Amino acid sequence: MPQECGCSEVQQSDYRGNISFTISGVQCQLWAAQTPHTHTRTPENYPLSGLDSNYCRNPDGEEKAWCYTTGTVRWNWCNVPNCNEQA
Repeated sequence: MPQECGCSEVQQSDYRGNISFTISGVQCQLWAAQTPHTHTRTPENYPLSGLDSNYCRNPDGEEKAWCYTTGTVRWNWCNVPNCNEQA
């Protein structure tokens, strides 16, 4: 599994790095937490998706890696590089 990037062919669902902020700079919520936003994308419900800590992931087939935020916006995209764009 890629640590520094995510493959666009699988919508970055393979990304296992430690980026934990959204594209707008807001810290990600812990996947196991239900505050400030409740959700069903938990490590228990998506055991193969690497929902560790508050790292950006794509457990559910969105267009790229994302996370729930610790701010007022429920979720947002993360700035995870695409592996096929790495040189």
